Amino acid sequence: MKLVSIITVNFNQHLVTEALLESVMGENLYENIELIVVDNGSRYNPVPAWELKYPQFRFIRSDINLGFAGGNNLAIRMAGGAYVFLVNNDTVVTADLVSKLVRVLDSSENAGAVSPLIHYYDQPKTIQYAGYTPVNFFTGRNSCIGQFETDTGQYDGPPRETAYAHGAAMMVRREVLEKVGLMDERYFLYYEELDWCERIRRAGYRIFIEPSALIYHKESVSVGKATGLKEFFMHRNRILFVRKNAGTPVFVLFFMYYLIAVVPKCVIRYMVGGRGDLVPLMFRAIGWHLTHHKESADPGYSIPVA
Repeated sequence: MKLVSIITVNFNQHLVTEALLESVMGENLYENIELIVVDNGSRYNPVPAWELKYPQFRFIRSDINLGFAGGNNLAIRMAGGAYVFLVNNDTVVTADLVSKLVRVLDSSENAGAVSPLIHYYDQPKTIQYAGYTPVNFFTGRNSCIGQFETDTGQYDGPPRETAYAHGAAMMVRREVLEKVGLMDERYFLYYEELDWCERIRRAGYRIFIEPSALIYHKESVSVGKATGLKEFFMHRNRILFVRKNAGTPVFVLFFMYYLIAVVPKCVIRYMVGGRGDLVPLMFRAIGWHLTHHKESADPGYSIPVA
């Protein structure tokens, strides 16, 4: 039984994270695990209390908010598992979740990553994720297969390949990490797992979804809807993803599409929704690409630590 390192990141949601820890203790039947929690610069430092309450788990405190990629990378560097299982702190595991994902990675050496079927926690029969379609580099968009559908068994069956694993729950083979490296921390938030999966597939590995494995996701607990932080990085990173992973001619066409079609649509949506404050953030996100090369470590935004 291979050691699985379960990793989750907390940011100002210590009670949500504790619910995940209780879920792992109460539901998970796979015995050979280590669980590592990173507190990502929360206003309140929960680590001392956690170390007393959950001595069987490992806790890491970062004094600054490293973002989704940076927080997970911090724990991955300290993980000892043959497989690394990244889960959002706002998830609830099921009994055979880990064992079923392990079996997929055990089944083939070129199985690099795998995600389970994801249901919405508040609507437990409703699917959030049953795989991803590839990103269309001309639009920077793809689709989440099965999202908002009632699960009637329509995606049941053996593990199947998918374009991308889901960042809320993805298990990765350690050899993959050694070959392709960690997640790109320049993304900070959003698109980092898609970029990672692009690199994993280019390295010759396959990415799977295991429909018989299930996890429940409390969507958007940490960031919420339509915040400046979210909108900035959704725009900036959508462009960065295409810029990094498509050739220059395709990126030029995509960028023209973005300016002509996406920007006006978003301006109208923000203004009609009473969120005119998001318009300058969108232009700042776009402008970052005019003043920074694609490898720049400068996020172009003042990251709120708490």
